[in-house]
Amino acid sequence: MTYEARITEDARAFHEKMFPGYESDFLRTDPEFIERFDNFAFDEVVTQVQLDDETRYLGWLATLLGCQGIDEYCAMLPAALRNGITPVQAKEVVYQAVAYLGIGRVFPFLKATNEILEAQDTQLPLPERATTKPERKSRMAAGEQAQVDIFGESMRDYKSKGNPDYPWINEWLVDNCFGDWYTRGGLDLKQRELVTFCYIAAQGGCDAQLRGHAGANLSVGNSRELLIRVVSSNLPFIGYPRTLNALAALDAVAQDG
Repeated sequence: MTYEARITEDARAFHEKMFPGYESDFLRTDPEFIERFDNFAFDEVVTQVQLDDETRYLGWLATLLGCQGIDEYCAMLPAALRNGITPVQAKEVVYQAVAYLGIGRVFPFLKATNEILEAQDTQLPLPERATTKPERKSRMAAGEQAQVDIFGESMRDYKSKGNPDYPWINEWLVDNCFGDWYTRGGLDLKQRELVTFCYIAAQGGCDAQLRGHAGANLSVGNSRELLIRVVSSNLPFIGYPRTLNALAALDAVAQDG
């Protein structure tokens, strides 16, 4: 006798909103698994964790980049585009990820994003979103201002405060990480800090940076309550250990503040 998955009405409705008319082959091969996963991820989690679609999907896309979930990303990006995420926002999430994950891990996602967008008749390249000039002086000045706007005046002249054995790292953080990426249009600073927190939480092993960007999120106006909801929303995609680490980092920063 073949087991028939008992998917809740809310889970079915959310799945249909993401993937209209699509039925996963896992319903045939793994009905018990899909029953429990879909009912949890697409009913229990989305019902209990209230988020607007834009925030939810930004968190999911950044999280899938962070955990290297390329197959799930390829399934989720069309759903995100169908539910309020623009092509510009999707590209910005991928571009900014290079500073936190490296091109070695982001390359497949950039390629997949282009293929998905072009399959939907999106004209590439998209309109320019850079607000800095390629010259280092422009990128350095804008990057420093972005750091100050996010972390406060203590970041002023951060480029000169690096370890003397490798002073260029601080310089690159200013002109490249912040000057090249954070200053672009398409996402505001609150959204950029939110997706950064998701990248770092999802990749794991970066506890100091996770705490730093938990604090940065609070600084730019992303509340502790919002971050808790975003981290909780991401749990089905990264599991409990990295979710608990992200919540612990947020709690530690909130207590220190």
